[in-house]
Amino acid sequence: MENFAFKNATKIIFGKDTENQVGIETASYGGKVLLHYGGGSIKKYGLYGRILKSLRDAGLEIIELGGVQPNPRLSLVKKGIDICRKEKVDFILAVGGGSTIDSAKAVASGVSYNGDVWDFYTGKAVVDKVIPVGVVLTIPAAGSEASNGS
Repeated sequence: MENFAFKNATKIIFGKDTENQVGIETASYGGKVLLHYGGGSIKKYGLYGRILKSLRDAGLEIIELGGVQPNPRLSLVKKGIDICRKEKVDFILAVGGGSTIDSAKAVASGVSYNGDVWDFYTGKAVVDKVIPVGVVLTIPAAGSEASNGS
């Protein structure tokens, strides 16, 4: 085994209604947020509205990318990269479970890379710069919210 050090600077906020703090937590990263989510459950249960309100109350501009499916599609990741580049997004907020979080991290990795984001997964490239990613987790124990991989 090789010797190495690993530092994971993940901040996790627990508690009832803490999604209402997401705007305040996100604002320090810049003014444009990509809201990245899956299907309709966040809208059905009111989480979507509470998150939008928190982001707007913090003065943030919101660009949306929904439609994440289980085992995220590369095409959606590439669409997210294009949106982030065009809109000059400062922060990605993933709302959902593991697939949503993983695809958000892939988007964050691909924005500053001039090649194909798939290069990171085949070992042709190494991630060296990312857009910050935040998470509102909707499923217990996804694990993606605290890992460095996608």
